[in-house]
Amino acid sequence: MLLNPLPDGAGAAHDRLYRSLRTRIMHGELPPGTPLTLRGIGRDYGVSVTPVREALRRLVAEGALSLSASGRITTPLLSNERIEELAALRSLLEPELAVRALPRAHFALIERMEKINIAIAEQVAKQDASGYIRTNLEFHRTLYLRAQAPAMLAMAETVWLQLGPTMRSLYGRLGRTGVPRNHRLIVAALRAGDEPGLRVALRADVTQGLRLLAA
Repeated sequence: MLLNPLPDGAGAAHDRLYRSLRTRIMHGELPPGTPLTLRGIGRDYGVSVTPVREALRRLVAEGALSLSASGRITTPLLSNERIEELAALRSLLEPELAVRALPRAHFALIERMEKINIAIAEQVAKQDASGYIRTNLEFHRTLYLRAQAPAMLAMAETVWLQLGPTMRSLYGRLGRTGVPRNHRLIVAALRAGDEPGLRVALRADVTQGLRLLAA
């Protein structure tokens, strides 16, 4: 069955395939250690191996996929040290993005983030791991876009991409029953214009779950 048929041959096929796979990995649709083959992806997406090879090459270069010495491609199985490193990067990048966004965190933005929190709660109620990851990242991205720091946001998204499969594994261990507490604290800090509180809430939100995996 085709997951997402793409036009075969042209560069457009490679780019669309790359973006589709990138999104699926970032949203945790593929568990850690999932093997990917040129023929399998080509069959699923209805393309030849040429655009598949180029898309996978780009994803390996970004750290979204692992390439073994034998040429086997899988979603990454991260070591505790690697998880801690990526958590540290999130704790550095994302509070800074949030603080840069704070002067432009007007009512409409805060209202939008509260609606996303409702969507997160709906995904939790459905026990949809990838839906939870997708809406959780949407919450963060919506805020960070107001930072007007595209290079910094691109770095944060690369970290999200590398963590996507791991976040899927983490979801089952968090035992979520609703909106994450730190999301409520983030919104409260934005309303109050509380920069120190925003930094603390953001840092806690992006690191505490990952620490469970590295414990």
